[in-house]
Amino acid sequence: MATSALEMQQNASRDSWTFDFSERRLQEIMQDIHARCLQTADEYGMPGNYVAGANIDGFRRVADAMLALGLI
Repeated sequence: MATSALEMQQNASRDSWTFDFSERRLQEIMQDIHARCLQTADEYGMPGNYVAGANIDGFRRVADAMLALGLI
């Protein structure tokens, strides 16, 4: 999914990125996801539980977006 998002971003801006640039961006995205999952799991008393961290963080992000848009 992250690779597809990078490709869409590149196409939308009509840029041509090098392989190294794309790999660097992908690595940054994956490191951020990893850190958010661990941090969220820790916050909710489930240290090291990547599944719980990912699910809770995903839920919070969707809920925050819905609040920002006035949907809830």
